[in-house]
Amino acid sequence: MDFEFALWQMGYLLIAPRRVYRNIYYHKQTKNRWSRDDPAFIVLSAAFLTLSAIVWGFTYHLGTYGIIKTILSMLCIDFLLLGAIISTFTWYISNKFLIQNANTYAVAQQVEWAYAFDVHCNAFIPVYLILYVIQLFFLPLILKENWISMFIGNFMYCVALIWYMVGVFLGFNALPFLVHTELFLYPIALWIALFVASLFGFNIPQYVLSHYF
Repeated sequence: MDFEFALWQMGYLLIAPRRVYRNIYYHKQTKNRWSRDDPAFIVLSAAFLTLSAIVWGFTYHLGTYGIIKTILSMLCIDFLLLGAIISTFTWYISNKFLIQNANTYAVAQQVEWAYAFDVHCNAFIPVYLILYVIQLFFLPLILKENWISMFIGNFMYCVALIWYMVGVFLGFNALPFLVHTELFLYPIALWIALFVASLFGFNIPQYVLSHYF
């Protein structure tokens, strides 16, 4: 497993994600597949999530059982289960509605489910940074009962979701046989509307964290 290359991808997914997808295009030329054939990226993602869960567990004084439960929740539900559901949905939408006229190509191309999951893994990196790392340092602020704290906390969740959708868009937009991939950007309008609505008194971090801890 090439962990150095996986770390390189994670870094560039935060600062220049298009460069990562250009590299995936070259991978298609050499390996004849869009999805990764090296599990290092997923293994590293799982390791970082596990580390974050342990730190969150110590922060909330959960004990051994609570930390294990948090690890399973963050890793199996947040990353793998929700990722599989989202990947299945985007995979289906892409193959059903976004594939360009097959007559344009000698061989009809399809989006691989594994590639759709790779797109989720890529888009999850900024979500991980904001909600699993940065949010931890802002806990003393965002859990206070005032409007500024609520605004900052809700804004973090809004940015994370928007960044995720942009990542999904970039992942499918990189496939040359797909059209109208801007469809994956449409939920951003919903996230912004919900963010504005939440400022009238709904503290998203408090609600989410109360279900975790």
